[in-house]
Amino acid sequence: MEKQVNNLANYLLLKTYIKPLLLAFIFITSNIVVAQQSDFNQGKKYILEEVTVTGNTSYNPGTIVSFSRLKIGEEIVIPGEQISNAIKKLWDSNLFSSIDVYLAKTEGNKAFLEINLIDLPELNNIDIQGVKKGKIEELKKENNLSKGVSKVTENLITTTRNYITNKYKKKGYLNTKVTVNTKAVENDSIEKSQVDMLIYIDKGEKVKINKIIFNGNDKVSDKKLRKAMKNTKQKNPIRILKRSKYIKDKYEEDLITLIDAYKERGYRDARVISDSIVYKDDKTVTLFINVEEGEQYKFGKIKFVGNTVFTDKYLENYLKIREGSTYNGVELRKRIADNSKPDALDLTNLYQDSGYLFSTINPVETSAEGNVIDMEIRISEGKPAYFNNVTVSGNDKTNDHVIYRELRTKPGQLYRKSNVIRTIRELGQLGFFDAQQLTPNMKNFNTQDGTVDIEYQVVERGSSQIELQGGYGGGGFIGTLGLSFNNFAIKDIFKKEAYKPIPSGDGQSLALRLQASQFFQTYSFSFSEPWLGGKRPVQLSTSVSHTRQFLFDPITRRADKDRRFNITGITVGLAKRLKVPDDFFQLSQALSFQHYDLKNYNTGLFTFGDGYSNNLSYTVGLTRNNTRTDPIYPTGGSNFSISAKLSLPYSLFNDVDYKALKEERESLDPTDVDDIARIGEIDQERFNWLEFYKVKFKGDWYTRLVDKLVFKSSVEFGFLGAYNQDRGVIPFERFFLGGDGLGNFALDGREVIQLRGYPNQSLSSQDGGSIYNKFSLELRYPITLGAQAKIYALTFLEAGASFDNFRDYNPFNVNRSAGAGIRIFMPAFGLLGIDFGYGFDALPGQTVRNGLETHFIIGQQF
Repeated sequence: MEKQVNNLANYLLLKTYIKPLLLAFIFITSNIVVAQQSDFNQGKKYILEEVTVTGNTSYNPGTIVSFSRLKIGEEIVIPGEQISNAIKKLWDSNLFSSIDVYLAKTEGNKAFLEINLIDLPELNNIDIQGVKKGKIEELKKENNLSKGVSKVTENLITTTRNYITNKYKKKGYLNTKVTVNTKAVENDSIEKSQVDMLIYIDKGEKVKINKIIFNGNDKVSDKKLRKAMKNTKQKNPIRILKRSKYIKDKYEEDLITLIDAYKERGYRDARVISDSIVYKDDKTVTLFINVEEGEQYKFGKIKFVGNTVFTDKYLENYLKIREGSTYNGVELRKRIADNSKPDALDLTNLYQDSGYLFSTINPVETSAEGNVIDMEIRISEGKPAYFNNVTVSGNDKTNDHVIYRELRTKPGQLYRKSNVIRTIRELGQLGFFDAQQLTPNMKNFNTQDGTVDIEYQVVERGSSQIELQGGYGGGGFIGTLGLSFNNFAIKDIFKKEAYKPIPSGDGQSLALRLQASQFFQTYSFSFSEPWLGGKRPVQLSTSVSHTRQFLFDPITRRADKDRRFNITGITVGLAKRLKVPDDFFQLSQALSFQHYDLKNYNTGLFTFGDGYSNNLSYTVGLTRNNTRTDPIYPTGGSNFSISAKLSLPYSLFNDVDYKALKEERESLDPTDVDDIARIGEIDQERFNWLEFYKVKFKGDWYTRLVDKLVFKSSVEFGFLGAYNQDRGVIPFERFFLGGDGLGNFALDGREVIQLRGYPNQSLSSQDGGSIYNKFSLELRYPITLGAQAKIYALTFLEAGASFDNFRDYNPFNVNRSAGAGIRIFMPAFGLLGIDFGYGFDALPGQTVRNGLETHFIIGQQF
């Protein structure tokens, strides 16, 4: 087999490279193969009468002749440039291994040519060994290896071998060896020449860095220099996030950051003199880095030149670099222009956010005597820039007005970089576009007129979601059907042509949800319009819901339809974006009504088994959300909210003596049949119209640490109180802490609070708590943030507790947990995930720590 492979490789080399050179040489020396014995003069002109195509080729003769640019009836010179160009054209197609042109015959001044071709062999089967099956298709795609399509040339073999070798070397497999073998396919029934390709990949072991040894560093320790090298680390058994594998590209980048570590300490002349790699064995290497530190410098006088918009004093305070401080070239560069942060507080952004798009700022050293560096910050301000044309592209579904109303950049408006950044943030928060691909393109810069055009390129993603699931819980099968349309257009609901598959494009939200089992049924409908009237960011929201709950019959082990609890509710809300203190604030108000209807439904929570309650309440909330940019994976900013839900103080005007009712209830025996009935009557009177107030606070803060690693910190607090202590805290609207934070259905207005590492709702009393607090720390890192799926991993620390009354409240008496998980967001299905949490404390009433809990996350908030 090896002999056949070598022969084929030599054959391909001969045909692909040597043959064209020979043919070129033939024509340069004005020789041509003649198929018949006839005399003709070199350079004689003929009329091309006919061109025939022969040989082993599957291509149409007419296509070959047309591609060669030889035209019947055309005057040609034999031998001459036209035939030479025809051969070159055919070689450039990379379709043939052999090309010969013959002068078949002549008749007077007529010439008959023959083109003899042999096709390059096509790739038949591709067998890749030495890697996991999941990587095989990826390698084929990356190297354009397609059966029946790819032509096998020596160049294809070489580039494939080099690509795979370099791919794995970049991953730390420095000893990677790739062998590419080909074998001709023997099959008389196939006219085309074909070859099979076998690629064997021997990655070997990852080469790790045993030691990083520095020479010449007296002023900065080895430890600090190693720390400066972010991606190149020597072996350390306790390091988790950064491995010690050697990757050449990353190492070369770290040599630059190494010098930056010196510049941050004033050693501006520091440099790497040389570096070398010593292989200890096939698995480890030692890096030797020789540095020259130079002298330490300090900042001298800093003078601003060319500035007319801002005073020297203002720029000095903004630059924040003082005379006499240690020279820091890295910090100076960031204070002039920090390319890592689009909204950084640097001089470039100061000018660009004041309209001076065409400004340039260059720091120049004017003196370095006595290790003191005097500098000039030379500023060319240019003209203020104004937006000329502002356009949007890429929105096929979302209507233009939905996008344009979110833009902070308008034609004729002064250019401000902060407005461009804010626009990107607002478009990302809509949820209709892939936030990772939002791109502002600045074009048509006109420094004479002081104008610029901007185009926002958007990539739409699926904004509607479907929830269809089934499972067992609560004693039976639970089925759920949910439809959420987040870019709805209600004005087109009666237009048949708008259903693609639903009317969409106006940015409205419409959701329908049905969940049912033999023990409960819940139906809900909600709709929201974010720009009521189309001129102001005033959101109108409405929702209607109905729930039916049945008690369990222990005899039949089925739902008892004669013992039921119904809840019907409606809510109407308005939310307005504020301008003060800033326009990240939003004030929301809502009026809601719930009717609770009980029939023979006696439980520990509801002592009035036959009765009703009404809940008419007003909710006011203040939120501020400046997270950026992707709502699914925020990388910065914060999101906090505070709200109060209030009912009317009925006890002030309904002439009921709640103190007497309380005293009577306390005197009754809850085990006596007659007293139980009276307790139900008293509670019916106490709770016929619910009287309460409910205050909640929640804050989330996001900080990007390194690259895309994000730190999220959260705090939550909730309190349910009563105006009249004799009337007491209502049995509704309570807090249930613990678990995944997902409730199957809302039976009594309860709020389910997530605290992983413990069973669902296990950290509150049976009737729920009236006060709770929770603290959470989370590290997130994305695996992919693509448009089709966003996946990120996380680790967390959480602590929280629930209390029945304010007297028992202790914010530090909490249940603690830690764990890890993963989240997957797909536009059609929402957020999915799994968490593994470990509870460090015992459940209420127990003495042993809770231990490991697994939580499945479906449709939870981001």
